[in-house]
Amino acid sequence: MDGLPRDELERLVFFETAREKAASDYLKNPTDADNLTRWGGALLELAHFRQGQDSVDMIEEAVSKLQEALKINSRKHDTLWCLGNAHTAQGFLISESDKANACFKKATLCFQQAVEEEPLNDLYQKALEMSAKAPALYIELQKQLASQQVVLGGSAGPVSGGSSKSTKKKKNNTDLKYDILGWIVLAVGVVAWVGMAKSMPPPTQNLR
Repeated sequence: MDGLPRDELERLVFFETAREKAASDYLKNPTDADNLTRWGGALLELAHFRQGQDSVDMIEEAVSKLQEALKINSRKHDTLWCLGNAHTAQGFLISESDKANACFKKATLCFQQAVEEEPLNDLYQKALEMSAKAPALYIELQKQLASQQVVLGGSAGPVSGGSSKSTKKKKNNTDLKYDILGWIVLAVGVVAWVGMAKSMPPPTQNLR
């Protein structure tokens, strides 16, 4: 994680600490839906700092924690909203369109339920609106990735140069996917930061 801007490093430390605290609190009380929600939210945030399968696995773990929270309280609106974000993130990281759309449908259902539980929450309303745009954004992402692959496949030149270009293109594809993931989890982070900061020391204290 070297080279991260200070504010990003603070977020990383904050949510890593939040995850550890949630895991510790879970051992004391495994039926605390609030704690499970904080745990899932922290995992979803931390996935933004990971790449490849590590990020995918962390999002799946976040989904698991959030679903566990909903088993305890199926009407917990903040958990539903956070789970919607997690499913959206999953969708954008899946290459198969059918599976991606299934994730987007799950996300929309979660956002809709969150709105039903708290109709005046602007954040939930906005998430529901954005969820409707996710499939189109996904298609655009796949078009961009396919276009880059065509350009790469049609390029000629020395093997060494081609290898360098291939590596660069793959990196660009990955960066594009994780830029979208970052856009998704940002809203989760804003709310989670405020919610968890009350019971945790400021992240700057951990950096001294």
